[in-house]
This record gives sequence, C-alpha cells and structure tokens, in this order.
Amino acid sequence: MQLFPATNFQESFGSKKSSLFTIQNSNGMTAQITNYGATLVSLWVKNALGKENDVVLGYERLSDYRKMTNPYFGRTIGRYGNRISNSQFTIENKVFTLEKNDGRHNLHAGSDAFHTVIWDLVTHTTNTLTLSYLSPHLEGGFPGNLTVSVIFKITEENALDISYKATTDATTHVNLTHHSYFNLNLDKTEPIDNHLLQIHGRSYLPIDKECIPTDHIEAVSNTPFDFRNFKKIGQDINAPNEQMALAGGYDHNFILDGKEMRVVAQVSSPSSGITMTVTTDEPGLQFYSGNHISSTPVGKYNETYIDRGGFCLETQHFPDSPNRADFPSTLLEAGSVYTSKCIYTFSITK
Repeated sequence: MQLFPATNFQESFGSKKSSLFTIQNSNGMTAQITNYGATLVSLWVKNALGKENDVVLGYERLSDYRKMTNPYFGRTIGRYGNRISNSQFTIENKVFTLEKNDGRHNLHAGSDAFHTVIWDLVTHTTNTLTLSYLSPHLEGGFPGNLTVSVIFKITEENALDISYKATTDATTHVNLTHHSYFNLNLDKTEPIDNHLLQIHGRSYLPIDKECIPTDHIEAVSNTPFDFRNFKKIGQDINAPNEQMALAGGYDHNFILDGKEMRVVAQVSSPSSGITMTVTTDEPGLQFYSGNHISSTPVGKYNETYIDRGGFCLETQHFPDSPNRADFPSTLLEAGSVYTSKCIYTFSITK
C-alpha cells in the first residue's frame, strides 16, 4: 500500500488550508481524501490474492489536481451534479442563470463549484472524515446560502459510506454526487471493458447530441443499455446504436428500480476478483464508461491513463431536473433538509 504524505496536499488558500486525510478500518481498507474539492485520492481494497489494490484513478499531489484536464477524478460534485440545459432554471417565476461550461449548458454546477473549493474540517477519526462547506447565495448562479456536509466512512463491512446533508435559507436546487473513476483491474493501464456490470434499472434517459435528456424514457430491453444481468462493459460499447454514438460509449442516466436504500448496481473485475456493490437511496445512476480520459498530468504511480481506463457510477437525481417537471424534484426549500447516501461495498469473488 503506497500512501501519500499529507504534505503533498498542503497549501494555503487565503484563510483556508488544504491537506490530506487518511481513514481506514480494522481490515486494512484505507482511503485518502483531500479537503480540496472533498476529493477521494486513493481507495485501497484487498484483491483475490490478498494484496491491496488502489481502485480509483487520481493524482499524487495537489498541484496535479489543480492543473488536471480530467477535472472530476474523485470529486464531490455540487450544487448540482450532471447537466442543466441552457444553463438556467426558474424558481417562483425568477430566472437564475448559470455558467455555460459545457457548450451552452451547465455541467456539475460550473468550473468553480464544490469540486474546486476548500472544504472545512469538522471531524477526523480513525475511520471517518466529516467536511463542510458554506456556499453563499448566488455562488455559481444558484440561490440561497447553502450549508453542506459530507461524511466519508470506512465501515467494518469494507464499504466506503458517503453521506450528504444540506440546508438552505432560500428555495434552491441541490443534487450532490460522488465522481470517482473506478478501475478494479490489477493493472490500471488496462481498459475497463472486461468488467462485469449489473444495473438494477429497467429504463434509461436517452440524450440528444448535446447530452441533454430527450423528452422520452426508453426501456433498456433489446438495447446496449440492458445491464439487468451481468455482462461485460465492453460487450455492446461499440454497437451500431445512435445513443452510443452520441456519447462515444455510455454516459447515461439509468432510472433505478425501487426506492429508499437498496442495492442498485454491482461490478466485478475477473483479473483482481474484486466486486463492488453500489447501494443508494437516489432514483438515478449515471453510468459513464470513461470515454474521454486525458493522461495529463500522468496519474498516480506514474500510470498513464487511457480512454475507458475508468468508469463512474454516480448516484443522483436525474440530469436537467430543474427544467423537467416530469422528473423527481431537486428543489430544497428553507427549513427542509436534503440528505443523500451512496455506499460502495467491496468483496472478493472466488
């Protein structure tokens, strides 16, 4: 296990300072997290050989994260994860305008959102890290002073448990998510095509050429999006399908079966024997097959990352919900509390 020194991430940002924090359980599962962007830097789990594997892509020092061309490796995304069409929404007949950082649309709340700010340290114990952030009114164009906390916990069940909480003093939209790029293979320079994936979702949201959801919902049956039974990520990734061509692979929101806390996905690597189970209370799951991964700068352990060298399973509400009355609402009103939970549990497939 190659842990990074906290000094690699220590820097002053005005009155705030960044650092690196390590949490672990009694089994040796270990995570390193920086309060710059509330970012998961490394996550060590045991493989079938009994040796530790770091299963997320990332960098060894803060300077690389600040100049990275993959701006979301391991980040906490907010105020709004995913896309908002035309970079605007309306609340109580008032239009709020956001940054256009994805063509004419807004992606992940803008270029200077939660993934680039210094979060405040609340508590740090052996297995738990709690960070908080006060997002001021109209930061990124979003209304309301939003107080946010995120708790990272390594459980004795070998899970990374991520819990979010937020309150506001004015009606706003909130949709937080975690954006790690996972690769469960022994060799992180190998693509993730051979991973076996199952998603408990019978339908997904088709997108237009600008990756905004269209006006209809499509069943996954008889499409490349059918992961109801385990299949290789790469099995249909190059299939002659309009949706696959638009995104260059998978970059779509699945409408998950069930409600409240439940298992929504599982993925495993034949090479390492590692299986990851995703549990959440969210209605959607964005599956991104890492279609566009830059290796500038070079990744951890001097590894050169490649396209489809990592995948994302982001639990969240649906993209463009602020502009879609037919989607589950992401509105948070003053006096109400936003909560969300995502758990990544790791085990060995014999």
